[in-house]
Amino acid sequence: MYKHFLKSGAILILVGFSQLISAQTKIEIVSIENSPTISKHIYGHFAEHLGRCIYEGFYVGENSVIPNSEGVRIDIIEALKELQIPNLRWPGGCFADTYHWMDGIGDLEKRPTIVNTWWGGVTEDNSFGTHNFLNLCKELGAEPYLSGNVGSGGVQELADWVQYTNFKGKSPMSDLRRENGKEEPWGVKYWGIGNEAWGCGGNMRPEYYADIYKKYVTFMSDADVEGGIYKIASGASNDDYNWTEVLMKNIPKNMLQGVALHHYSVIDWGAKGPDVNFDEETYFKTMKESWLMEELIVKHTAIMDKYDEEKKVDLIVDEWGGWYEVSEGTNPGFLYQQNTMRDAMIAGMNLNIFNNHADRVKMANLAQAVNVLQAVILTDKEKMILTPTYHVMNMYKVHQDATLIPLSFDSPMYSFDNESLPALTVSASKDSSQKVHISFTNIDTKKSNTVVIDLNEFKLKNINSTILSSISLQDHNSFENPNKITPKNFKDFKFAKGVLELTIPPFSVIVVEGDMM
Repeated sequence: MYKHFLKSGAILILVGFSQLISAQTKIEIVSIENSPTISKHIYGHFAEHLGRCIYEGFYVGENSVIPNSEGVRIDIIEALKELQIPNLRWPGGCFADTYHWMDGIGDLEKRPTIVNTWWGGVTEDNSFGTHNFLNLCKELGAEPYLSGNVGSGGVQELADWVQYTNFKGKSPMSDLRRENGKEEPWGVKYWGIGNEAWGCGGNMRPEYYADIYKKYVTFMSDADVEGGIYKIASGASNDDYNWTEVLMKNIPKNMLQGVALHHYSVIDWGAKGPDVNFDEETYFKTMKESWLMEELIVKHTAIMDKYDEEKKVDLIVDEWGGWYEVSEGTNPGFLYQQNTMRDAMIAGMNLNIFNNHADRVKMANLAQAVNVLQAVILTDKEKMILTPTYHVMNMYKVHQDATLIPLSFDSPMYSFDNESLPALTVSASKDSSQKVHISFTNIDTKKSNTVVIDLNEFKLKNINSTILSSISLQDHNSFENPNKITPKNFKDFKFAKGVLELTIPPFSVIVVEGDMM
């Protein structure tokens, strides 16, 4: 069986092998004393100049017949407001290290074009730029997270962008901002110093990148941002633990607030499998890759702990999600894929993992927000649909800035072809309004799993629950049937004498809520 033990954000995993499947899974609450806060920024998003994410996704232009605000679709704005997205990362991704921000400001007619060499080789007109993005974030109530160009851009270019967005006084860049119609600065706090420096960001060695990082941040002014700007180093891909080791060892902690980590649930980079018509073998392999996030966080944070016992440097999982072959008939460079119940499983599982590691994981960014990879929103001209992933994130938003409730349990196993994975992930929290929330994801394709949890410690009343489920793993929302999969009230539970008993159907996500007396 799989032993899951969570205490104050730390996780110990013991894995054994057994063919016995228990009828019930008992979940126990571990002491909540000194538990970390689940940062709202774990529920962040990512918008890259890739395919139809920005152009024909977020941005349709002010002259579009589609209702818009400064060129950004109003229906997308409203949908993301409903999600209460805490931050949005832009402009990349690989695109970030080819993007020169000054090409995207000023008179539209005078802006140079750019060829997106990373994604489809299309020519962009730079009509969506810094002002559009930062004004969008302000309208959403989300913190902007800007990815700086370190691969092909210079130190002065990044320093000027910081000054342009943040400086209140008189300077060349703040004067330029005012000329372009923005009197007051936006106050951008979160900055990525390049992206995937080990790959598309420059194919650098970690030692070289550590030196480059220190050079760039030296010239990034902390002025006019409360607490200073928050600088995020381009971190490891998957299990490149040496990358994290070198960065933590060589970069002074006063120059470093976060280290990134990228991990996608992709079964084979050469044969990713279909986005909709997948079989159970492909699904199982995808879940196996998704579960790897747990191991990666444990091992990367162990290295961070070695150099930073006080946990002053955060782990930032700023790219995660499912990655498959593109939808049939679409541009292979645009990474457009449908979003099925498989994606709901990835979302529920990973958000539970992030919540349970809230002592180190302080931000995460689902890739990506609109029309790319595991998107929460898909568009087709004037039409827009919300995906199963959107609904999971909407259900889970109750955990934002709540106190983690550590849990301990033995998960039943999901088995396929002589391999097994833990079927259940669970996370729980208590918020400032004295509500307790518990989120469950069951990835098993066939078996319901019943859980029992004693909640007497919280003296709960008014228990209710919501479920996201469907008949088939391959089910998805389409432009013809946009509401095929939506959250529904769930009543298959018992709550008596402070004890909750809940049966979780196959491949479903459930969130339970209760009020403390």
